[in-house]
Amino acid sequence: MRRLAWAAAALPALALGAAACGGGGSGGGYGSAPKASAPPTAAAAVVAVHDSKLGTILTDSQGRTLYLFEKDTPTASHCDGTCATAWPPLTTTGTPHAGTGVSAADLGTVTRADHSMEVTYHGHPLYYFAGDHRPGDTNGEGSTAFGAGWYVLDPSGNKINNG
Repeated sequence: MRRLAWAAAALPALALGAAACGGGGSGGGYGSAPKASAPPTAAAAVVAVHDSKLGTILTDSQGRTLYLFEKDTPTASHCDGTCATAWPPLTTTGTPHAGTGVSAADLGTVTRADHSMEVTYHGHPLYYFAGDHRPGDTNGEGSTAFGAGWYVLDPSGNKINNG
């Protein structure tokens, strides 16, 4: 009975401790969640270029492919809800940084419906594709999901149409 009483008394303290360890993430990547032991950070997104089977393309700092959605405008993202689950936006909590081969002047941000800041390049809000599992994958290229085309970008910010 003493063990049961101890467990009942400890539960609120454990729950409070777990809540204190949690934190928000920037959502920059897909399929990753912040670790409870790591403090939240205000890291800015980095846009880079990497070679792929489609040529030199825009990626994040880890080599994960970035896409544009033709339905978007330079001032608005039109991919929310289910769309953003399949095509997670590249978000940032600070000014995005340009990696080698990327024009810093072409980087910007747009405020999404959920008030997060999505990184833009050459006026295009940037996204990942949930079907890309490894750096360098370009499985979303040429998709027309959610009412418009999805394309990989070259370092100039133009779509690569491989179709």
